[in-house]
Amino acid sequence: MWNRTPEFRKGLRLIWGLPILILAVLLPTGCREEAELPLPTVHDLEAAYLYEGTLSAAMSGNVAEITIVQPEHHLERGGVTWAKVGPYIILLSQETQELFREYPGLAGVRAITISSDGTEVARALLLRATLNDITWRRALHISGLARRDGTQRPALLEDLVRYGEDHTEYEYNPKYLGS
Repeated sequence: MWNRTPEFRKGLRLIWGLPILILAVLLPTGCREEAELPLPTVHDLEAAYLYEGTLSAAMSGNVAEITIVQPEHHLERGGVTWAKVGPYIILLSQETQELFREYPGLAGVRAITISSDGTEVARALLLRATLNDITWRRALHISGLARRDGTQRPALLEDLVRYGEDHTEYEYNPKYLGS
């Protein structure tokens, strides 16, 4: 049956006491508040992006929202491509990459383009963990070419749209898609 020697009882007390010891050690560490990760202010966001037109910024939880007014002549002349490319010019930029580096609490950046009459044209959300060092380099390369030469070579804008669609959550206003 049960061996009830003093050594056995001592071992039994040790075994029963082990979970209590573990709880005593782990419980205080679980109660500590985590340090809050910094988020950018609206001013930080507006200062981060260089944009010739109207730009506004807001925070929605831990997601930055950048809204730009896309010139009407871009939408009229450039058609579907220009309607789609707007958010990716903002998102796939060094400015966005720097925001992610400087603010570890920032979960994502959403770019919204609107027309001059206030109608939403397109939006896209880039989440922090979507791009790594290699894919960021590729994104910046594609975006840089599109910014520099996209007017003369619209295929570069289309490349940026494809890359953006592959790496973001996006929506386009059907009014601007010719549908």
